[in-house]
Amino acid sequence: MAKWGQGDPRWIVEERADGTNVNNWHWTERDATGWSKGKLEELLVGLVVEGEAGRCEISDLKHVEGEASCSSRKGRLIFFYEWNLRLGWKGTVKESGEKHKGSVEIPNLSEENEVDDTEINVSKKKGEGDVLKDLMRTEGATKVREALRDYLRALKTEFTLGMILPTKAATGQELPAEQNNSASPQSLDTVGVKIPTVKILMKEIFNSPADKLYSIFTTKDLVQKFSKCPAVIEAEKGGKLQMFDGCVSGEYAELVPGQRIVLKWRCRNWPDEHYAMVALHFKDMAAQTELQLECRGVPVSNEDSTRQCWKKQYFEEIRILLQQPQDSME
Repeated sequence: MAKWGQGDPRWIVEERADGTNVNNWHWTERDATGWSKGKLEELLVGLVVEGEAGRCEISDLKHVEGEASCSSRKGRLIFFYEWNLRLGWKGTVKESGEKHKGSVEIPNLSEENEVDDTEINVSKKKGEGDVLKDLMRTEGATKVREALRDYLRALKTEFTLGMILPTKAATGQELPAEQNNSASPQSLDTVGVKIPTVKILMKEIFNSPADKLYSIFTTKDLVQKFSKCPAVIEAEKGGKLQMFDGCVSGEYAELVPGQRIVLKWRCRNWPDEHYAMVALHFKDMAAQTELQLECRGVPVSNEDSTRQCWKKQYFEEIRILLQQPQDSME
């Protein structure tokens, strides 16, 4: 063990009388089993496989047995996972319209084997329809392996956020230019450490005038209607923002009625004190509005989930709200 005030800077004993395991430098372990089951179901169920023979879809995760964990030791992450999976699939033959069902067995997904070498067994219930079984054995197996790679990528990035924390010496270091795609620290106005980030651009058309759409993002009652949760909405410069039971928070940085909203914005599962800058531009097209979203400073490992948050929890729910009678929005 390092002596008081000496040794590796990641063991910051000079600042801690209790000798806490600072920045998880010493052995720590996190159970990823529950998280993995949810992630595997999210990535596998609903996978669609199409070909000349017909169309198949992974319908459910019938059986999932195993465990996963991640350990850290001296700044190094060590992964363990071992899974036995059985998936259900259903499909329709293109020429005859016949419907068939079957299963996909993955008996040993583990760190001991590459995904390409992982065994994938496809079976079908009795009867004709072997063309669909062949489709699942070829194109289906390829898509399943892609989903398994996505799971492992998320396990090593999304799940491990915060396990290896920046050291006191490292917090002032710059990221390589190719990794740091976020706005400058001054424009983000945050005290968090720098992490690899990306910029998200999205564009949506709404059947609404610009001023009406703008009000949905700045009026507490309307925000609560589309989010279906209590919200804190202080629509003024520096005003607070909190939505989705605290899963999203931040503040309003700039407001130009009917034209632009700029937010300092974060999701709860992001690294502490890290914010993105979100700019919403409203382009009025009479009865319609083109909404352009630019989100700078999104953690690389949260890119997909952030896109889904804006698409599913914001845009789709706002469209549903806009379809309601006018008096319900007043």
